[in-house]
Amino acid sequence: MKKILFRKLLFDCLIFFIITLFSTGIIIWVFQAVNFLDIIVEDGRNYLVYLNFSILNFPKVISKLVPFVLFFSFIYVIGKYELNNELIIFWNFGINKIEIINFFIKFSFIIMLFQIFLTAAIVPKSQDLARSFLRTSSINYLENFVKPRIFNDAVKGLTIYSNSKDDFGNLKEIYLKKGSGDNFQITFAKEGKFKQIGNNQFLELNFGETISVFNGKITNFKFKKTDFNLSNLDDNTTTYKKTQEVATTDLIKCYHNLKNFKFLKIDTNFEVENCRMENIDNIIKELYKRIIIPIYIPVLILISLLLILKSKENINYTKYRLIIFFIGFSTIIISEMTIRLISEDFLKNIKFFIIPVILILSLYSNYFIQLKDSRSIK
Repeated sequence: MKKILFRKLLFDCLIFFIITLFSTGIIIWVFQAVNFLDIIVEDGRNYLVYLNFSILNFPKVISKLVPFVLFFSFIYVIGKYELNNELIIFWNFGINKIEIINFFIKFSFIIMLFQIFLTAAIVPKSQDLARSFLRTSSINYLENFVKPRIFNDAVKGLTIYSNSKDDFGNLKEIYLKKGSGDNFQITFAKEGKFKQIGNNQFLELNFGETISVFNGKITNFKFKKTDFNLSNLDDNTTTYKKTQEVATTDLIKCYHNLKNFKFLKIDTNFEVENCRMENIDNIIKELYKRIIIPIYIPVLILISLLLILKSKENINYTKYRLIIFFIGFSTIIISEMTIRLISEDFLKNIKFFIIPVILILSLYSNYFIQLKDSRSIK
């Protein structure tokens, strides 16, 4: 009977957690997806790039929500059990409160391992795949990103300005600058329009002039009609991997080599993108976020279980629930704030690494002391 009761409580917590996690995640993801529309509207990429990029950002949204949703789910379900007198069933069947604590602390470690797997493996991989779609895609709809009276520079090394644009895509009073530094080309035209021939894109210009500057020499020519080739131009999308997109194992190897540790046998010629001393602060913070922050999950579940220490018959029970919620919410905020305190000094960071472990031991010790005489709390 005990197993059935434990499974029922766990099942209710998990169902509420999963439903809340995915419903909240989808809402936030939709808002993010709307912001990602710039990939099509301003950068001129096709809808498949947008869809792949948006979908691959969903794991990151979920990973951010897991701690808060998990804590909220447990505090809500356990509170509901108490208010509906369902916890009395546990006590009547001889289940001690310490047994519930032990059961859920084991479960919390499973969730913690899942969160580490999510943040350390799934999220970096999905972020890298999402960025790879931008890195390998081309700007297919150049006419989409050209906005009137705005200097448009989505294409690397090319700036396009148009004073006006009609409903048919005709541009008026066009300015183009190609190149940078001492070598560049400036083109003025009264009108123009984008066109595509095969896989190549052109900007057809009418009635204008091109001025070229090369090694201090200036040349110019006027034209009635010319085609400005827009094919094989790179965009301004970041081509290197960001730290958050690098695999966790690679970040560990990078940090190990940069700090000249001897813990692991790693080839000194091992190369990781963005692996340099100037970026070591971001590397250790990213590792802390992926591996250490999930350890706060058992802390949050232990905090939510404080609800079973008091009965709803207690005059201050509502206030007690609010205090527990505030403690858990503050723990989530503090855990995120500690990321900013992480530095490149490994020894100084140890105190932040052991904080969640100390909290777990402290909370469990508190339960053990208060509930050591199990017969008095049935």
